[in-house]
Amino acid sequence: MKRTGPAILAICLLMLLSRSTLPEGLPSGRLPERFVNSIGMDFVRIEPGSFLMGQEEDGDWDERPVHKVNITTPFCMAVTEVSNAQYEQFDSEHRKLRGKLGFSEGDNDAVVFVRWYDAAGFCEWLSKKENKPYRLPTEAEWEYACRAGTTTAYHTGQTLPKEFHKNVRMSWFPDSARSRKDAEVVPLTVGQTRPNSWGLFDMHGNVEEWCYDWYGSYEQGEQGDPVGRADGDFKVTRGGSHGTELRYLRCANRLGTLPEDKSWLIGFRVVLGQMPKTRPLAVSTAPLNRQNVKQQIPADLTKSPDPKKAYFKGPREYVKIPPGSNGPMYSKHNHDPALVDCANGDLLAIWYSCRSEPGRELTILGSRLRYGSERWEPASVFWGAPDRNDHAPAFWYDGQKTIYHFNGLSAGATWGSLATVMRVSTDSGARWSKGRLINPEHGLRHMPVESVFRTREGFIILPCDGVTGGSGGTNIHISRDAGVTWANPAAEGPRPNFEPGATGNLIAGIHAGVVQLKDGSLMAFGRGNNINGRMPMSISRDMSRTWTYSASPFPPIGGGQRLILRRLQEGPILFVSFADRKKGMMLIDTAGNKRQVYGMFAALSFDEGKTWPIKRLITDGGPARELDGGGNTGRFVMDETHAEPKGYLAATQTPDGLIRLISSKQYYVFNLAWLKQGVQAAKAKEPGGP
Repeated sequence: MKRTGPAILAICLLMLLSRSTLPEGLPSGRLPERFVNSIGMDFVRIEPGSFLMGQEEDGDWDERPVHKVNITTPFCMAVTEVSNAQYEQFDSEHRKLRGKLGFSEGDNDAVVFVRWYDAAGFCEWLSKKENKPYRLPTEAEWEYACRAGTTTAYHTGQTLPKEFHKNVRMSWFPDSARSRKDAEVVPLTVGQTRPNSWGLFDMHGNVEEWCYDWYGSYEQGEQGDPVGRADGDFKVTRGGSHGTELRYLRCANRLGTLPEDKSWLIGFRVVLGQMPKTRPLAVSTAPLNRQNVKQQIPADLTKSPDPKKAYFKGPREYVKIPPGSNGPMYSKHNHDPALVDCANGDLLAIWYSCRSEPGRELTILGSRLRYGSERWEPASVFWGAPDRNDHAPAFWYDGQKTIYHFNGLSAGATWGSLATVMRVSTDSGARWSKGRLINPEHGLRHMPVESVFRTREGFIILPCDGVTGGSGGTNIHISRDAGVTWANPAAEGPRPNFEPGATGNLIAGIHAGVVQLKDGSLMAFGRGNNINGRMPMSISRDMSRTWTYSASPFPPIGGGQRLILRRLQEGPILFVSFADRKKGMMLIDTAGNKRQVYGMFAALSFDEGKTWPIKRLITDGGPARELDGGGNTGRFVMDETHAEPKGYLAATQTPDGLIRLISSKQYYVFNLAWLKQGVQAAKAKEPGGP
């Protein structure tokens, strides 16, 4: 039954009459049943007890195994989340963030746009102010208090009443290109829905709440006062928020993000009581892709097949996930790969795995091809913030010892609200630094594209999609100090219209491949924003501040397709893309015979992109057979005239000169001699050129 405003007011008055102030220095064993502290925060005493933590049926994979937890010491928990008025007594500067994106304007609205460090800092400030042990709740304390003795999905039962629903959907906010309904701004005033039976408000879906714990997998067996893992990448948040699908608001649901992350979805509440003395669990076991990684550099790392002879192997599957997997690996949809060669000679591939591309469950998996092996290892988890959409991964290796991993980090679901994360490894991917937000604001232009490279000036170029749709442009971020700081040179540039000869501040097309030409300019090709029926080409002569557009000689590509553009060690520029699915592409073999081909092809330019005299279908020929392209590709037929029709592509060239290419599921290896052999492009006028 929904409480009316007067009814809630009456309840609050009764609470006020029953509250007491907390005597100075009172030990936790003598905590009163209810009190108000010096800044007006209302607390209720939570008694010790036991409960089953997690949810087996209809729960997520990380809510298992369900295990008994004993809370052995009483603590007091704030009956509401920390409000703006309360938080700003600690940090007055936060008032500037009130109303950002339309959220949390009032004194009694839950504070948002706070990092985990900010929430912990507030607790430390309040502890010193009152000489009492304020802190964030542990994850176990939070779920225990939320359940309030219940065993159902919500403290209200198996369903959550409508009064708790605040834009309950997979929201694309703040992507302005989406429906305004998705961008619904809702009030975040605390204490407006019924409390649970222990007097706690807003435990389901006002704002997420930071907890003390590092996130990690559960362990079997009874536990007392658990405090999470000893370390990790992500701090736990609980309770779900507005703008979130209903299932993520359950008592047992676990969310989390980087402790430096902040958004309109996350706030916190505090508890009073000594921190449990329990030792944290050890850091979770490293996934397979990080285990037993050799560190020595093979003596024959640069030894290659005869570079004068054509070499081709593949395709072979590299995405290996058990059928029926439903978390943390998902057999339903695996897509958008990145590929890097390691100092020890291994290859490391990563990609995202999910049930649905906009879903919060989307995570990053990885697989390793050990040096000298012909078989990719089974997939394992590579990186993934719990219940945050991790759209999308990119790799770059500096050629010495450092691998860079870039990834999008959503505020919640979808790729409409990404921040950009960077991690590095100096031991061939055995260990990684903690994720660091290099584009901390959630929004557009922050989704990495697998086309990272270093310019001759030493700058790292990181392309990121500038929009969320199938066209609209790619943005460039640049680091001039090996990834320490990043800049967006085109942030204030002119908006593009992608007309021939026009100038704008984005590359034409999404998922763009970018390369530096010998004159120092940048050349890029992208998907969408087609010009005269051809794939658009963009040229920048001012290190990506502005781009000029023209038609390329290549057919445009569409959904489920992403190109490759990179310079080979030997000097030519390599382009890999797809011929039109219905029309195909006419090639001429060495005997002068014309042949219509379909699917994935490679092209070479020896004159800095002015012409592309070599085009070759990427297939080993042979009799027609059916293969699985994974991702959005599905099953396809490969033979002499048909290659993969779709796929998101990634490639690297290893020190032995071999080009290693992956699509959404298949792995190919070939050399420059193979590309140059046999099939050339039909002679035709090629529009465009830098």
